[in-house]
Order: sequence, then C-alpha cells, then structure tokens
Amino acid sequence: MARAVHSGVVQGGGVTEEMLGLRPPANRVSRRAIGYWTVWASVGWVILIAAQAVFVLTSDDAPTWLTVTLTISCVIAPLHLLVMPQWRYRIHRWEVTGEAVYTQEGWLSQDWRIAPISRIQTVDIERDPVEQLFRLAKITVTTASAAGPVKIAGLDHAEALKLAAELTKTTQATPGDAT
Repeated sequence: MARAVHSGVVQGGGVTEEMLGLRPPANRVSRRAIGYWTVWASVGWVILIAAQAVFVLTSDDAPTWLTVTLTISCVIAPLHLLVMPQWRYRIHRWEVTGEAVYTQEGWLSQDWRIAPISRIQTVDIERDPVEQLFRLAKITVTTASAAGPVKIAGLDHAEALKLAAELTKTTQATPGDAT
C-alpha cells in the first residue's frame, strides 16, 4: 500500500522518492575515488590477512577454524576490493542548488542528506595523506542540524576548492542565522 502526501499529511502505506520529488543528486565524485577507496580497503585486508597468516604459520598446531578464516579472507578480500569501490562510485553523488546541498553515499547502507543553504554554518575542506596522493578532498558542511554535518567525499581537489568558495558565497548571500 502506497502513502500519499497531501497538504503535509501522510496517508496510507509508504512514501516513495518520486512522490516527494526526490532524485539522485546530479554530480558524481571523481573517478580517482575508486582508487582511493581500494587503497584504504586494501590496508585493512592486508592487516587482517597478515595477522591470520602469522598465527597459522607460527602455531605448532593451528586450529582448523583459524585456517578456514584465513582461506575465507583470501577469497573475500579480492571480491571486496573489486566490487566495493565500483559500487560506491555508482552511489556517491552530490549537488548544490540555490536552496540546498544534496548528498547520497554508502554502498551497503545508503544515506541521503539534504541540508538547506540557510542552515549552513561552516564549510571545511579536509585531505588525508592518501587523498592528497589521489588529488582528492572532502567537503564538510556543518549545519544547525542534530543529524550532524553533511560530507561530500571523493571530490577532485580543485573542484572541492571551487565548491567551498561557491558555498561560502551562497551562504553569505542567504538571509537567516543558520540556527
């Protein structure tokens, strides 16, 4: 059973994105984000597999379950490294309009955020060392929201600088106190 939104009242079953006029944000993140996500995931897998291998190889009588988990990790890791970054790239999107900042992110659990321009308090650019290697940055838009800041990760560094300048200019021109 579908819900209908009428004059601010929700009736019936579920509300669909189409009923609310929602659509995926228009802009994708940089394709270099695929490499960045792959590198970060690889670090985790290397640490896990190395720890498992050390225990298996240094134990006189390694438990069977440990050998099985090492084998499973060696099978799942390459699959994860092939699928996850591509999937995230297809999902991660962003868009800025005169009214709001829109983001969509995740891969297993997906998150859509909409932050009205009038609620923006700060705009920050962040770059960890690996992002710097990939010429990427993330923008953090802090709002007067209990849900916390809106983040746009995987942006080309030059695009992030331009977007931060645009958001700063737009929020300065928007009336309201961002509270």
